[in-house]
Amino acid sequence: MFCIRRLASQVPNNFFFSRVSFIGTTQSLSSQQEGAALPVKKRFQFPSTPKVRYPLWYLKQERVKYNERLTDENKAFIKEIVHDKYGPPAIISGIPSYQLNSPLKTEPLARGEWSTATRRCGLIARKIGVYPMWDKKGNQFLTTLLQVVDNHVVKYIPPEEYKPILRVNRYLRPNKYGCLIVGAESMDPQNYTKQYTGLFNEAGLMPKRVLGRFHVSPEAAIQPGTPLYATHYRPGDVVDVRAKTVDRGFQGVMKRWGFKGLRATHGVTKSHRRGGCIGGGSKKAGVWKGKKMPGLMGNRMRILKGLKIWRINTKYTKIYVQGPAVPGECNSIVYIYDTILPLRKTYTKPAAFPTHYPEEDEQPFPEDLYDEEAHGLESPTIFFEEEK
Repeated sequence: MFCIRRLASQVPNNFFFSRVSFIGTTQSLSSQQEGAALPVKKRFQFPSTPKVRYPLWYLKQERVKYNERLTDENKAFIKEIVHDKYGPPAIISGIPSYQLNSPLKTEPLARGEWSTATRRCGLIARKIGVYPMWDKKGNQFLTTLLQVVDNHVVKYIPPEEYKPILRVNRYLRPNKYGCLIVGAESMDPQNYTKQYTGLFNEAGLMPKRVLGRFHVSPEAAIQPGTPLYATHYRPGDVVDVRAKTVDRGFQGVMKRWGFKGLRATHGVTKSHRRGGCIGGGSKKAGVWKGKKMPGLMGNRMRILKGLKIWRINTKYTKIYVQGPAVPGECNSIVYIYDTILPLRKTYTKPAAFPTHYPEEDEQPFPEDLYDEEAHGLESPTIFFEEEK
């Protein structure tokens, strides 16, 4: 236990921002601790066992709920204080949230100039289902609905202060990207610990249920406290979606890897679904590393790249992306990024840089935005020509 505590005390200030936090978050240490990072062991290039517990340095998010013996008047008084500090409850874009009324503590960050090497921030959304659409030629295709749920920028760390955990290598280039911490889904602070709630005090936000990390260029930095909308993207943009796959538990080789299995009859006994021989002979004796064997299936982060945005609903902040193959179950959290595919990414300045600010629009957006090749549901499907 002494060794574990000693290692935890040497974690850098922003070490907890080196991983994406899904439900929990990590501990923020003082900026004076510039000690060495935790040793990173060299792992094999094969998929490791998915982690089911949070690391040692993660903060405890939710507190224990017990009977505090408060009267109804005291409970109403506490709710009144919460609403005075953060705003009253409200339904924003069809999502239960709070009407934030706290202004930014500092001046907004200066907006930089866009270049082809600029990396923007992304969004946190929930996968809510699969929906069919049609193009203008009448062809049907499937799309996945991703709802952007009450996103706000929590913190920005410039490149000179952001130190992600990297493998020791003297030939590595200096870090040129900063880090934006984005939170989604505002929640009642009474349900969270004091340490976790304190992460949002500087931005003047309510505690967020989900936190995510995005590497951004310094010219694409966004002021903490700024809300992010689905109009951060536009129809026709190509994005990458990162999410955790469905947890299938412990599965055999036929389910996990698609093995054919052995024969049903003719000499096969109790080995119909087994994988067969797992070792080799001669110089190859033994089980090779990376051999496909039974084990835990799913519950791993995967990225689906090159998804086109076909439609954006501004009323309920929904994004319709190409295909039904977005990882994860319905109502699971996904992370949306600008695509990194060289032949699919755009080399022109995006319409929203560094993000979309609705107060700068001359006219509000319509409720639905469609791609040029998509057929709008409110558009006519049949045209009749007048007889001559």
